[in-house]
Amino acid sequence: MADNDSLEDFLATAVDAAKQAGEIIRKGFYQTKHVEHKGQVDLVTETDKACENLIFNHLKEHYPTHKFIGEETTAACGVTELTDEPTWIVDPLDGTTNFVHGFPFVCVSIGLTIGKFPTVGVVYNPIMDELFTGIHGKGAFLNGKPLKVSVQTELVKSLLATEAGVQRDKLTLDASTNRINNLLVKVRSLRMSGSCALNLCGIACGRLDLFYELGYGGPWDVAAGVVIVKEAGGLIYDPSGKDFDITSPRVAASNPFLRDAFVEVLQLSE
Repeated sequence: MADNDSLEDFLATAVDAAKQAGEIIRKGFYQTKHVEHKGQVDLVTETDKACENLIFNHLKEHYPTHKFIGEETTAACGVTELTDEPTWIVDPLDGTTNFVHGFPFVCVSIGLTIGKFPTVGVVYNPIMDELFTGIHGKGAFLNGKPLKVSVQTELVKSLLATEAGVQRDKLTLDASTNRINNLLVKVRSLRMSGSCALNLCGIACGRLDLFYELGYGGPWDVAAGVVIVKEAGGLIYDPSGKDFDITSPRVAASNPFLRDAFVEVLQLSE
């Protein structure tokens, strides 16, 4: 693991990159979008690509020996294997569908893994001007103020978030809606905000009590958010209850009090 001084430097550089990319997103948010399809409902815009280029160029200028994994680069060039080397994992615009529709839940997500361990996380929503940050062992913050997960202990009083995903085959949709139907009778209510990274930040700051998602795009959706949740006192795990694996598109998050009950109802909903 890098020393604390260098981790602080890594965070500051990532925040600079996120703020610069945020300017591009903010300008594009109020303009006509040029949209391409990566799948039936999976979208990409010129803004996604411009932001990824900006972020990677900024980070490579400071850390030329580090590795880089980005959503749009992966879509164009194929999967890059995650190694033990310091690796920046970037979603330049999480919530592209929201961006296209003018729904303000969009963000830049920049995570750094060292030894495959998520170590630094930055999530920035430029429309709402909310900057979530975290460093392993150093706490999590929203616009500089410390974050703590909720202290809710009862599922029935908990706010749950999940996402519909981008797969539209009948088998996936049936499994997804059945799972939601089973969970809805156990919790207070459900939200689908359209951004995995911001859902994780919602857990970190106590706006949400429970979150799970299956089949999201890749490690760029979670690399930053998992650091922020953990540093806010939350837990990250596989929906099955097993340990979280950043290379597997399955994540659940909650405060420590709700974990066991949440895993139990998720398992009953399979």
